[in-house]
Amino acid sequence: MSTQRSWRIQRGRQRFAVSPECSLLLPRVCAALADPRRPGCDDTCLEKLLDWFRLLSTHDPSVELLQDNPCLTEFITSVLALPEPSPSILSFTLQLAGILAASENRFQLLQQEQLLVKLFGREGPLDSGAWGDASVRSGWVRGVHSMMQHQPALRFLCPAGGLDVIFALQGDPSLFVASAATQLLVHVLILSAESEPTKPATTKDCDWPECAQMIIKHIEDSLRSSSASHIKQSLKLLTSLFGSCHAAWTEVLWSGVAKQIESFLMEETSQAQPLLANLLLNMAWSPVFNGTEGSFWALVTSALEHLTPVQVGPLAVGILRIYKCPQDVRIKALTVLLQPMDCILRAASQPLEYSGLLDESVSDPTTVESLLSSKSSCAGLLCQTLTHLEQLLSWVHLPVDLPCTSLLHSLMTILQFCNGLLSPASPLGSTISRILINSSRVQGSALDVLAALSEQKGCDTLIGSVFDVLLAYLESPNSSPTVLKKTFQATAKWLVHLQKLSCSNSQWQHTEKVLEGVFLVLQKRLYSPCWEVRDSSLEFLTVLIKHLRDQEQFRKSLLSSELPRLTQDLLEDPESYVRASAVTAVGHLAFITYFAPESPVTGNWYNKENTVEKLQEILSMDPEGFPRRAVISIFTEWLRQGCTAQLQDTEQFVSRVIQTVEHDLDWEVRLGGLELAEIFCNQTIYQHGLSECPYAPVSAAVTSSVHQEEVLKILCRAKLFHFLFQSLCDCDKPVGQKACDLLIVLRSTFYPVSTLEASEQIGNSPATPAIAWLQRTLRQGSLAQNFPTDGADFQDPESMMLALGTIDLEELHDELNKSTDHLEKSPKSLLEDILATVGTTEENEADCY
Repeated sequence: MSTQRSWRIQRGRQRFAVSPECSLLLPRVCAALADPRRPGCDDTCLEKLLDWFRLLSTHDPSVELLQDNPCLTEFITSVLALPEPSPSILSFTLQLAGILAASENRFQLLQQEQLLVKLFGREGPLDSGAWGDASVRSGWVRGVHSMMQHQPALRFLCPAGGLDVIFALQGDPSLFVASAATQLLVHVLILSAESEPTKPATTKDCDWPECAQMIIKHIEDSLRSSSASHIKQSLKLLTSLFGSCHAAWTEVLWSGVAKQIESFLMEETSQAQPLLANLLLNMAWSPVFNGTEGSFWALVTSALEHLTPVQVGPLAVGILRIYKCPQDVRIKALTVLLQPMDCILRAASQPLEYSGLLDESVSDPTTVESLLSSKSSCAGLLCQTLTHLEQLLSWVHLPVDLPCTSLLHSLMTILQFCNGLLSPASPLGSTISRILINSSRVQGSALDVLAALSEQKGCDTLIGSVFDVLLAYLESPNSSPTVLKKTFQATAKWLVHLQKLSCSNSQWQHTEKVLEGVFLVLQKRLYSPCWEVRDSSLEFLTVLIKHLRDQEQFRKSLLSSELPRLTQDLLEDPESYVRASAVTAVGHLAFITYFAPESPVTGNWYNKENTVEKLQEILSMDPEGFPRRAVISIFTEWLRQGCTAQLQDTEQFVSRVIQTVEHDLDWEVRLGGLELAEIFCNQTIYQHGLSECPYAPVSAAVTSSVHQEEVLKILCRAKLFHFLFQSLCDCDKPVGQKACDLLIVLRSTFYPVSTLEASEQIGNSPATPAIAWLQRTLRQGSLAQNFPTDGADFQDPESMMLALGTIDLEELHDELNKSTDHLEKSPKSLLEDILATVGTTEENEADCY
């Protein structure tokens, strides 16, 4: 829950108002902030105070907010009277005044007292030395932005020269101020243009309201000027406008600047070109423009042809997602994305089976060739192109047909260039290969796309070559840990794809050969001195087991290798991340070595009892949290899959695990224990007929008390209730929430009747001293950290049945769901903290922040 939502604004006289406690503190806070003799207040406190006023102002637009709290106008007056107010206080005052003036009634009152003109007009900080501070300029912009919610504010801003100030701030040396000024102009333009909604705007100046007319003239003049900075400012303004406003009048505005924008496209040296792609993309998403068949899409086509490949890439991939984009424009956009890949393929001078990706180019191919043959631009262009292609391949429905086979061939060429596996004959290819050698950036991006292509049709003919490249990367000592990790990810996807092909085409020999090569490399990587390599190798093995463990060919290849033994050995690795990955890998190996119907394996490292004991030892003894989290996650997965009965009695197994994790210092381990307990409860309830299926809502039918008693006995013997009630008092809220949710589910299982009937049934049961003690303990919440064990008998079924029916779990649930800072960050507490910060409280002069 956000801080703003956690603040409680009390309702008074049928409206939102400042609470009585805050009414007493607010005058003191205002006086302290306006006192130059006091130390400054933390900016975080001031920002939170502004957030509180924004919330108040939104819910209470009446003038009574000022009338009931005259200290606010007194504060503004006091700050204005200071000869040199601090920049932070002046910025706060400007923003506060803007928030208060957002209401038309309060605006009129502040205007009558001449406060707004002294803050935002020429009499204010504009001509003072304070204006040199960026925080004051930012406060002025944000204050005006808050105030611009009604027509009187517009009429105040325009004649007073406020627009000229905002125009100047567009070029402010502070990027934050400049960006805020642009957003303010967009807001003012929309507010002004829509002030007369019944009157359609035309290209004639007289048809626009005054403020809108001034802003539009400023845009047009800036675009026609010779100043590159002014042109960029106006292009940014238009980009923001078309991205946020889709009103019909935006088309009228565009008609006045379209020719000038088009001229920028034709000027190759224009500094405005880098901004045009974002402008056109925002326009393309607007229904005002993307429904037209004529001039706008012609302009987009022109941009695809004239902007550089680096500039036009985001536009090309963006318009491919637009449903109303004409097909011919869509094809040109795809061609733009494929041009660098086409150039790579042609430069490789491979046997002419693949002469290239494209029949024709959108722009001059020599431009792409020039960029790829330059060391400063080659990697950047390829990484951008590959990122866009990966994004394209991630879409569920591709808007165009991709030449996947040629694209895959081009990808492998890039990877071979990067690894020195290909020596092209053409001069361009030789140059590119020298630039790309050992480029980890390009390797990583190409491997991401290679992984995505495994799911595309038409790539099967090159699958042998794909594995040749992947194995070369897995074996190469030059592959960085990051590149190796991405190689593992791509290899896993292509192995899954190959396994599907083997099932359908009976290509077992090919699969066996590939697996043999992969497992040999993996064995070497598990010995790597680099822990990141050992870690990613184990992750790769786990992914393979998850996806391929049902395939007999995979199981045989895996079990005949050294991988199971090496994985067991890595449970003792000095690096905790590696130990955690080894735990996960061993846990999933168990589905093959221990839990398969027939496990034809031998060897000391396949002793399931030893493995379980080792994992339980890690859960109780490992000094790092990551391995312990991995163990509880594996135990939970074993229980979910119904495998624990093959290890030992499930009840004893669960009991031992939860007794271990309830004392763990890592809250994620304790939370994992609750997930294990939830599955155990669901399975136990289902097995005794108290629900129709595991993890489903409990049936409303009342089952026999015999089954209820049996389930209760099992849960009590497993010491589950002690674990759940102790978890309710956990100092980490997610643990308490999970425990409470599970107890509520259990109560609905044992009291499957209406709420009223249940209340009457429970009410007739005497509340024993033990239950009363338990209720008191739970109300203490996380204060009861040393949860005693002698107050209630958690292994007595009758006592636990009574506890479930007596304790108000809904109340506990509501308390647990409250923000943990709902008191500390209340308005009252915030005001007290500000008073403490500026040193005006005797009892607490510490800076709370």
